[in-house]
Amino acid sequence: MPTATNPAPALSDDHHAEPDRFLRIQEVADEIGLTTRAIRYYEEQGLLQPAGRSEGSYRLYDPDDLERLRFIKGLRDDAGFSLAEIRLLLEDEAARRAVRARYRSTDDPAERRRLLGESLARAERQIEILRHKAERLAAMIDEATERRNHLEAHLAELAGGPDAHRRAGETAR
Repeated sequence: MPTATNPAPALSDDHHAEPDRFLRIQEVADEIGLTTRAIRYYEEQGLLQPAGRSEGSYRLYDPDDLERLRFIKGLRDDAGFSLAEIRLLLEDEAARRAVRARYRSTDDPAERRRLLGESLARAERQIEILRHKAERLAAMIDEATERRNHLEAHLAELAGGPDAHRRAGETAR
């Protein structure tokens, strides 16, 4: 089992852990861009299991753990709503109700234009948040489709020889 007393090599230029490198939780948090608390929470939720523990009982993570955390973070950040976004959406809903009441209580065209402008700005912000999420999900679908096509090409190669891989790859495009 890896130990904390064995120094590990530095991270490569592309900031990915080397294949035989084990990292402590703070190093993982720094590399992935998460907090140690978030990582522990993912463990508590059963989303992650550290590769091992050091002699001092520190959690140790291997490259597979880092990739899993990157995937979780991507789902949370790109496809899901953060607490801040949820808070913003709830604030926007409360503001929408307040603006509606103020709009109905005034006949002043300038005030009504101002209120409509405020509501329009909130709606635009919500659309932008949702559009960004939809674009990221579309990219994730494209990446998964490419992985599937690649795997299907390997299956075709196994079924029909080396030229089948090339033919399968051409039809998948």
